[in-house]
Amino acid sequence: MAHDNLKIIPLGGLGEFGMNCMALRWKDDILVIDAGLMFPESELLGVDIVVPDISYLVENRRMVRGIVLTHGHEDHIGGLPWILSELNVPVYGTEFTLAYVEGKLEEHKLLDDTELIEIAPGSKFTIGPFTVEPIRVTHSLVDCVALAIETPVGVVVHTGDFKVDLSPPDGKAFDLHKFAEYGKRGVLALLQDSTNVDRPGYTPSEWSVKPRLDEIFSRTKKKLFFSCFSSSIYRMGIALDLAHQHGRKVAIIGRSMVESSEIAQDLGYINISPGLIINPGQIGDHAPENVMVLISGTQGEPMSALSRAAVDNHKHARISPGDTVLLSSRVIPGNEKSIYRVIDHLCRRDAQVIFDDGASGLIHVSGHASQEEQRLMINLLRPKFFIPVHGDYRHLKKHAELAKSMGVVDAAILIEDGDVLEVNANEARKTGKVTAGRVCIDSGSSADVVADIVIRDRRHLSEDGIVLPILTINKLSGKVERLPELVTRGFVGADPAMLEEARKVVGLTLENSSAEEKADYGVIKEKIRIDLKRYIQKNTSRRPLIMPVILEI
Repeated sequence: MAHDNLKIIPLGGLGEFGMNCMALRWKDDILVIDAGLMFPESELLGVDIVVPDISYLVENRRMVRGIVLTHGHEDHIGGLPWILSELNVPVYGTEFTLAYVEGKLEEHKLLDDTELIEIAPGSKFTIGPFTVEPIRVTHSLVDCVALAIETPVGVVVHTGDFKVDLSPPDGKAFDLHKFAEYGKRGVLALLQDSTNVDRPGYTPSEWSVKPRLDEIFSRTKKKLFFSCFSSSIYRMGIALDLAHQHGRKVAIIGRSMVESSEIAQDLGYINISPGLIINPGQIGDHAPENVMVLISGTQGEPMSALSRAAVDNHKHARISPGDTVLLSSRVIPGNEKSIYRVIDHLCRRDAQVIFDDGASGLIHVSGHASQEEQRLMINLLRPKFFIPVHGDYRHLKKHAELAKSMGVVDAAILIEDGDVLEVNANEARKTGKVTAGRVCIDSGSSADVVADIVIRDRRHLSEDGIVLPILTINKLSGKVERLPELVTRGFVGADPAMLEEARKVVGLTLENSSAEEKADYGVIKEKIRIDLKRYIQKNTSRRPLIMPVILEI
């Protein structure tokens, strides 16, 4: 009977924010929802991005029928290049989402080999045994959808990221009616976004930022630098409209901001008045009170346009005393230091900095549903089983409790990455685990996977430094020419007396080794490493990385 259950298998995004990836499996067919990344915590030294471990999909590659994307944020599409390098499957997404995906795949030279299939709200399509209907939802990005997936055991609804905005700037409102229709027909399982489960009430509409932004435009006497997430197309549109109303020309600076604005303009999400946009090189040709600079770098990213402008290191973006810098975004947890560092630099230049400090009026609104909207969705769909997704464990737990307290679901089930939840018309139960976790990527020229041992070594180096015992061995006689040298870097406690003793320890190790051991460089290096490690740990309580080096002369 187990073969006739639908398996719901999260591979990322349940137990952390980011790298959202969910697999639905019916017999020998697997449908994947989203393929995101997350940005690393500071302890993942030197790692650029983190993607989900897709060992399960690779092991079952012949069953994977396609990847369906809910929207174009990095935590939902950023892992695609790494997944598609392992699995050559079609990718389904809305027009705007696929425009972002194309740029990403082109960068990784995967575009020509990938089949991209455009989907639209209300138009059903079939992937194996699954019939999928995208449903229009609103979020901080445009062209976002939830997915109603008809499976052989019932309908599963995956909300993606959403909030209920009935009057978004693009006029494409959240489709309450479609959700209500599915609720009347009956929903087996609802997988719902948990991000803002801590927030009571409703999340304000995107329009709610306009009054405060209008007021800031009115009282800004010199240049206005407007920074928001490059994917905040609604916010960008509002800023451009206000610039036009207040007689300001607009220069767009920062690669991600330029790319997003071009895509949004091409697809009709932003309408720019003729003559409004100027080249960044023309900023100095206009009076400061007639210029707005739309600039990327709202999270204080070290090489972003705003970070460079804040230290006078940008060719075109020059911040002068009296200019206003507006950060229309939230502080993403973990980015506080870099953001406040940029704000400090801006203040040193006598700029007025406005950021989301809880002052009167909104300059940023969330793209995620608060508690009342989450309740509204549960009431509309009245699912048999409720499964919270997208969030740390505490968010998932609180969301499950919220659903239970409403009394409209049969069961609220908490699952995490790697859990296998088997569902049929009568029951849902956890039946096992698959391999899940995170894969660390150094996205240099070759985008290499960083193994755990590498991160461990980096942490080791950062905490206790490195010690290099250098041995000089005569190639002909095989004898050690002189007492070993010790070179240290980043190692605290390396006073001359202690180093001299450490040299003697290495010399003693060599004396007590046979000619055969000395001839085998691998063996002698390991003996030196063990003896030196023991000596240093005993005398300094530190554990530097010890790497013996043998020079032949």
